[in-house]
Amino acid sequence: PSDPSSAAFPAVAATIVPGSKVRLKGISINPARVGIFESLRDMGARIEQTNQREEGGEPVADLTIHGTALTSTYIPASRAASMIDEYPVLAMAAACATGTTRFDGVGELRVKESDRLATVEAGLRACGVTVETDADSMTIEGCGGPPRGGATIATSLDHRIAMSFLVLGMATEAPVEIDDIRPSETSFPGFAESMRKLGADIIDTS
Repeated sequence: PSDPSSAAFPAVAATIVPGSKVRLKGISINPARVGIFESLRDMGARIEQTNQREEGGEPVADLTIHGTALTSTYIPASRAASMIDEYPVLAMAAACATGTTRFDGVGELRVKESDRLATVEAGLRACGVTVETDADSMTIEGCGGPPRGGATIATSLDHRIAMSFLVLGMATEAPVEIDDIRPSETSFPGFAESMRKLGADIIDTS
């Protein structure tokens, strides 16, 4: 089964770039792994699930995601176990949504490859988004459309931070730069090239 954590990046990109339509094939829809897609649907994302089947003993399906206007939502702590690694990229969707989105029960993000709450907060603020965090939660005031962007993001060598802010840069008014894309190879080899094939303009300036 294809990994929902990796699928989250093109999925979020599709929701925040107007006119997008992306099909992701053979994605695991194990109930313990689909928090990111449930959360995007809660925000109004149009996600179609077809060709449900079993592969390797796991339920999978093809997902088609369309660009759409997103609205804020509340993500309870009970959902964290099913999407703990996907909160950084979901925060990019929340930054583009209308209204205030809150994530609770996300304190574990403070002890990942970086303090992901702190790095997401700093990066979004640099892109013109209002964000507040505490020990176990994050609140994002959505821009109701494209955030300003125009920032260089310190990724702290964290692969999910690097990929998340490149996704955000696909929708911002001004380009978003990250300090190092190499960590993305940790979990999504060929990330930049895969996104370029979908139309993303990712330029290596190193």
